Amino acid sequence: MDRIVRAWVDGWVLSRGAAPPVVEPWGCTIDMGVDGHVARHVFGTLDDDVEEAAVRKVAGAVTGAGVWLKVFRDPAVAGGWLGAGWWIDPEPGYLMTLPPTRALDEPAVPDGYRQRTWSRGGVIRTMLAAPDGSWAARGQLAPTGATAVVDQVETSPRHRRKGLGTVVMRTLQRAAAEQGAETCVLAGTPAGRGLYESLGWTVTAPLTSAKFTG
Repeated sequence: MDRIVRAWVDGWVLSRGAAPPVVEPWGCTIDMGVDGHVARHVFGTLDDDVEEAAVRKVAGAVTGAGVWLKVFRDPAVAGGWLGAGWWIDPEPGYLMTLPPTRALDEPAVPDGYRQRTWSRGGVIRTMLAAPDGSWAARGQLAPTGATAVVDQVETSPRHRRKGLGTVVMRTLQRAAAEQGAETCVLAGTPAGRGLYESLGWTVTAPLTSAKFTG
């Protein structure tokens, strides 16, 4: 399995509290055990190294609704390998990495907002509350040694364009450096790609996400 894919899998499992990954010849299977996300099959290679036959075989063996596939290939290509019953996210995802970096200065929180950062179960979380006390932004980091995975970065639609995403990301990147991580990994969306690239992240591979609906 590609080392960046494996780093993302290990961090995602820690971040979400999922079952340990079961290694397969083509990648791995992760049991999540919740409605709509029973399990996910993650393919372990990138771009042209992804084997169409393997994707078709794994997808064809899925019979239960709520099983996901994660394939590091453009959806315009990988989507054509999936049969009936598969919902394919129309937006491409991105496997992104941040090279080794020093610890950043503590980010400045916009006036009126309150930030809190804490660690529990090995996962570092940060959140921002709005001036009225409502939720504004959040994100979390799962350090796994030499790598750390950024996960579940969100900003409330009411509080976008105020720099809160930057505060969250800089906080998590700073925490990763303090934990001794050499590389950070995340799975991003088109909406977040611009922010991540402005902070030094680069795209390693495209990502197709698909869910079996039965």
